[in-house]
Amino acid sequence: MKNIAIVTVNYNTSKDTVNFLESLSKIKASNFSLQTIVIDNGSTEKFQLSKSENPKVTLIQLNKNKGFSGGYNVGIRAGLKNGADAVLIVNNDTLLDPDVLINLEKELYSDDIIGLTVPKIYFAKGHEFHKDRYTKDELGKVLWYAGGSVDWKNVQSIHRGVDEVDHGQYNKTEKINFASGCCMLIRKEVFEKVGMFDERYFLYYEDADLCERIQNAGFFLYYVPEAFLYHLNASSSGGAGNTLQDYYLTRNQMLFGMTYAPLRVKIALLRQSLRFLQKGRANQKKAIKDYFLRKFGKGDNI
Repeated sequence: MKNIAIVTVNYNTSKDTVNFLESLSKIKASNFSLQTIVIDNGSTEKFQLSKSENPKVTLIQLNKNKGFSGGYNVGIRAGLKNGADAVLIVNNDTLLDPDVLINLEKELYSDDIIGLTVPKIYFAKGHEFHKDRYTKDELGKVLWYAGGSVDWKNVQSIHRGVDEVDHGQYNKTEKINFASGCCMLIRKEVFEKVGMFDERYFLYYEDADLCERIQNAGFFLYYVPEAFLYHLNASSSGGAGNTLQDYYLTRNQMLFGMTYAPLRVKIALLRQSLRFLQKGRANQKKAIKDYFLRKFGKGDNI
């Protein structure tokens, strides 16, 4: 029987974590055992977990914020140490369909070459980017992610289907080349071969970096539409378009692109970095400076 570790990270979002654990309590696990690990990532108000209500959940409290990459790495290590055959990385601001893990696990172990599986992800009802665009019946059926790819020209990860109403247009199980870190099931053999998240990223692009390393090691990434969940979208980072994103997206785009992109794209990134230094917003200028100074991890005063 396979053992699967479910790892999520809490950072000042205790309400989300409680709701996540409630949805997790309904998850189905027919042919594998589960362990659940919650990382409190240096929250200003420490997350408290009722052991009577969550007897099978392990809470690990960190004394500082280690970011997405560092926080999840703590949980991955704990899961593997406890004998996990695979680890489900999943955001705490999600609500899980009861069958999500059964479907991800089935596809993951259908072929030894598959190293990672990822589900279809909807915006949680009422959390769509453009709520006024949809009818009442369409809310809750709007896609956040239905497979993904990397746009190397712009050095960005692309969510296929984002903002589209799901009419079954992405219902094919298929190989992809970008899996969102919102939710991914990963074999232990992958971690043994390529390691975990690169903690230089701290936040953003760490999932794209891991996907590149997994594929370079000869494993495939698969999108599994029968598996799905709902995402409340960017609640732990303060919502889309904030200054925190401005810094980390700028710096980490440079780190990711200068590591993996074709030469012509690297040249374009260098030109862009000069423009940011001259005319960029304050956090973009700081991000570029920190990249060239090799200051990674958590940005100072961010």
